[in-house]
Amino acid sequence: MALKHVNALIVGAGAGGGVVAKELATAGLSVVLLERGNWYSAADCRKDDLRNQRTTVLGNAFGPDEDRNPRVLVDDRGEGIVWPSESGYSNNAACVGGGTFSYGAQAWRYMEKDFRMRSTYGAVAGSTLEDWPIGYSDLEPYYEKAERELGVSGDVSNNIFQARRNQGLPMPPLSPNKEYQILLPAAKRLGWHPFDLPMLRNSVPYNGRAACMRCRWCVGFACEVNARTGTHNTVIPAALATGNCEVRTGCMTREILLDDHGQASGAAYFDPHDRLQRQTADLVIVCCGAVESARLLLNTRHRLFPNGLGNRYDWVGRNLHAHTYPAAAGLFDYDTYDDIGPGASIAICDFNHGNPGLAGGGMLANEFIRLPYQFMNQVPPWVPRWGQAHKDFVRTAYKRTVTIMGPVQEMPMFDARVQVDPKVKDYWGIPVARLSGKKNPHTLEIARFTAGKAEAWLQEAGAVRTWQRIPGPSLSGGQHQAGTCRMGNDPKTSVVDQDCRLHDVDNVYVIDASVHVTNGGFNPVLTIFANAYRASHRLLEAWKGSKVRS
Repeated sequence: MALKHVNALIVGAGAGGGVVAKELATAGLSVVLLERGNWYSAADCRKDDLRNQRTTVLGNAFGPDEDRNPRVLVDDRGEGIVWPSESGYSNNAACVGGGTFSYGAQAWRYMEKDFRMRSTYGAVAGSTLEDWPIGYSDLEPYYEKAERELGVSGDVSNNIFQARRNQGLPMPPLSPNKEYQILLPAAKRLGWHPFDLPMLRNSVPYNGRAACMRCRWCVGFACEVNARTGTHNTVIPAALATGNCEVRTGCMTREILLDDHGQASGAAYFDPHDRLQRQTADLVIVCCGAVESARLLLNTRHRLFPNGLGNRYDWVGRNLHAHTYPAAAGLFDYDTYDDIGPGASIAICDFNHGNPGLAGGGMLANEFIRLPYQFMNQVPPWVPRWGQAHKDFVRTAYKRTVTIMGPVQEMPMFDARVQVDPKVKDYWGIPVARLSGKKNPHTLEIARFTAGKAEAWLQEAGAVRTWQRIPGPSLSGGQHQAGTCRMGNDPKTSVVDQDCRLHDVDNVYVIDASVHVTNGGFNPVLTIFANAYRASHRLLEAWKGSKVRS
């Protein structure tokens, strides 16, 4: 029996898809929200240090299924199949809420210059650095809507580098932990401008959800009291409450369906019983993340789009980038660990822009609580990786080490890309994503600079020994993946227009971080939320004018 036709079919129930579902459903459109993963609760996710969104050696607690979802990675070692728990897969959570179910929940607005990188810095050798077709002023009201509707805590009043905002954050910051108290005076002595991290995490009861209980099992885990904000506990329930939205989990989308004229008529997907279903719709909105959104478009072939939907000029899947995360760690001669989550609490934005000879930069903040297994990544290079000396260092240093790190704004690269592999298919017979490319060398220059600033902060704070960690040149993806369906005004150098609609098809939209032209020197989720609100508003305006109906 054919499924009932709907106005909007949304593929992906993460940050972008959740917001779009709520906005369209509350406007009266009938919506089906497809999600390949499950709808988890905290009860489904035990506190296992070895199985969370950050340490995946035993598999991914939040998907995708390990044995059904291979990818192909091409790097200096050649090419080979990688699985979700392996390095290089560039995994993002696959569940209702997506990464927002288990993320760190930092809630940053991008700066005005982050939307004007090419105008600010000019061409960067080997890079496709470009301006966004929209600016900060276009997103500002939607940043505010996201902060208030979803709930953000913190105090950014001392961030003198932020762009104009009309209101402060709706919740106060979490109370300072010990690292905050150590780092605050040191930053001020250096002449910097520290402030409380903005977080999608309740510091007080907000919108019917409890306040954070400050446990150590936070980032990478499910929140037991729903204090951490995600689409799974805010906008998606709101969409369902309208009666206009249906969420279907365990559904793997194969392709977008196109009619003889190349307009979308819905999508074909495999349901939880592996039966192929066809859902027709007036609109199709792709919200799968930068890797999977590009994969879905490339796997949608038609006589008018033989190389994939939206890919007439070979831009779908290009410019895959995320964030390079340089860090510095400092060993103190007293305990700095107080077991108060989430750990990350204080930040500076003094080095996002204006660094001599560098095209951008990134914010710096102390890191989230590092569980014992994760602390292995903090062991300095002069300490053996195993044996008695290693154990002695960890016992001594675990409660006496502070880490500062930050997301460097990467230079996008044309050849850093997602393709579909010609041979390897997933469990359902769908060609898998093929990842290839490297970072731009200038990204690593910026990383070395910001790591030096992080180390200087720790030294000023009294660390008796410090060390840096600089990532290598390999491709970035993971939870901050972006860029593969770039937004722009010229169809020859972008995939979607400034409203996130495909240049080639009136009724297909891409609304997630894959449309980001650049990724800012910040965690991107608040910008994903804000742009989803903005794009939904523009979509509804077009809908009322009958410009996007199939």
